[in-house]
Amino acid sequence: MWPARATKPIPGQEDLIVLADLPDSSIVWKNANATVRDLGDGILAVSWNSKMNTIGAEVIQGLNKAIDLAEAGYKGLVVYNDGALFSAGANVGMIFMMAVEQEYDDLDMAIRTFQNTMMRMRHSSIPVVAAPHQLCLGGGTELCLHADKVVAHAETYMGLVEFGVGVIPGGGGSKEFALRLSDELKEGDIRINALRERFLTIGQAKVSTSGEEAFALGYLRRGTDEVIVSRAHQLAYAKECALDLWEKGYTKPPMRKDIKVLGREGLGIVYIGANTMQSGNYISEHDTLISQKLGHVLCGGDLSEPTEVSEQYLLDLERKTFLELCMQRKTLERLQSIITSGKVLRN
Repeated sequence: MWPARATKPIPGQEDLIVLADLPDSSIVWKNANATVRDLGDGILAVSWNSKMNTIGAEVIQGLNKAIDLAEAGYKGLVVYNDGALFSAGANVGMIFMMAVEQEYDDLDMAIRTFQNTMMRMRHSSIPVVAAPHQLCLGGGTELCLHADKVVAHAETYMGLVEFGVGVIPGGGGSKEFALRLSDELKEGDIRINALRERFLTIGQAKVSTSGEEAFALGYLRRGTDEVIVSRAHQLAYAKECALDLWEKGYTKPPMRKDIKVLGREGLGIVYIGANTMQSGNYISEHDTLISQKLGHVLCGGDLSEPTEVSEQYLLDLERKTFLELCMQRKTLERLQSIITSGKVLRN
């Protein structure tokens, strides 16, 4: 059905694709914020256009629809955005409103839907390639963490910044960091050092200063993800990468059930570190609480010894912890500060 394709080209040597220049006939589905386009050669692209390209209900609907369509008759999917930035993350205003109104069942469902969408990116039957540029924060980074491959522009500022608004990454980001920590641990490694590094990346809301630095922070994977210098060629190259994955015989990855978490062994270090920082007035009491909650997820909960757990176990733990933090008055104050002034409140 589809024409045969050569091996993946060198970045910058493929044809240019500009979303804005594609004809209306390339649009296969759209809603108020999200659009799914046919890029040709069996590859779809999903993009969205909201304020700061935040990920709200209509974008989530668009991502799921794009996967539905791709699985029904295409070879792959590229997640890409035109404009000034890739995504500033989840819709904080929506989270704040539900938390203030104490609509916790609705909030739980919203988080669960976000998580399930990210897991569909990872466990769909077609390859998903994310192509971020400029700001790629919070939920935008979580989306990239769950893509089969990331083709990031050199000027990509990527980070899990949820700590600053009083919560932890709730769209699979905390789970994914626990999973990657497990995969990184080699026999004889000092496990606590590796845990501390992963913990601090989220706990200090570290944002990469470039696409290349995102590798050092653990947001991108050496040997899998790539950085491209030419923004003009990014979409075309991401398309070729998706096609390349398909041509090599892409198969749907299974849900993981072999993630090794450290339990109390890791929790002890997290608690000592957070209490020491608070005693030295480096962090607030609320920062200490968030640190403990984050450690609880990364370590797999209060387990008596290192244990293998599933992705779903960690997702449930992550969602429960996110909800608990949304019930805290100081978290609501932080969310409100970001919404009203755009500033991080340290309370």
